Amino acid sequence: MNLIDTHCHVHFHAFKEDMEAVIQRSLASGVAMITVGTQKDTSRKALEVAEAHDGVWASVGEHPSHLHAQAFHDSDEAPETADVKTRHEEFDSAVYLEMAKHPKCVAIGECGLDYYHLPENLPREEVIAKQKEVTRAHFDVAEAAGKPLIIHCRDAHADQAEIIEEYVKAGKLAKRGVIHCYTGTLAEARRYLDLGFLISFTGIITFPPRKNEGGVSPLQKVVQAIPLEKIMVETDAPYLAPVPRRGKRNEPAFVEAVARKIAELKGISAEDVARITTKNAENLFGIAR
Repeated sequence: MNLIDTHCHVHFHAFKEDMEAVIQRSLASGVAMITVGTQKDTSRKALEVAEAHDGVWASVGEHPSHLHAQAFHDSDEAPETADVKTRHEEFDSAVYLEMAKHPKCVAIGECGLDYYHLPENLPREEVIAKQKEVTRAHFDVAEAAGKPLIIHCRDAHADQAEIIEEYVKAGKLAKRGVIHCYTGTLAEARRYLDLGFLISFTGIITFPPRKNEGGVSPLQKVVQAIPLEKIMVETDAPYLAPVPRRGKRNEPAFVEAVARKIAELKGISAEDVARITTKNAENLFGIAR
């Protein structure tokens, strides 16, 4: 199947030893990719990797976790990606606007709000205020560059949608964007859809439901309810490997498992999922296979 992994980090340290092999393995399997920056250095690296490969594009942005220095551990992740340590970096709109001019840059982000991972040594209100300020700064860069947004949002959907709505009502963000690695409710998803945004799913949708969920998890029900024309697929590699590779390092080629799970949940062919989600990605990001 021809697919586009619309959100990965193939240029991250987790691929230091075999990045080229991972990229070629994915491209050979029919999977193109967008490799996503999370601060200045990784955004520049994403552009370098994209420039060197057909079938690879990049986005530039600053993840909310980089607004303050912090460290956290995710026991569900592979050993090489479980421990995350970020350093403080001030967002510089001019730097990102310049990077956005690169012909392989197709989006601004990832950016947005994350109320799940907050530094413990700072007041919550102060951190959230900073996240909102920098989110708006990203939106301004996207507006100036004429690029869509890749939005990271965790435990903050009401505030995130409110900022999007503010810009949309002002006649901005004509290119709209995507809420990546979606884990919210159906009502929250529908609010984003009404604002013209797409929803992207990761390997999380392949995780088995809990015993009390009746065989289908709440997130899987969201997949079933959203029109395929509003969906894209991604890995978020090296994170969130799908079943049966859960707990191991993820890579773009594994996005096929996400597409097949969507097909299973919707009762349609995997080929239709691949065709339509790829077209959605091409249209949003202005790319062609």
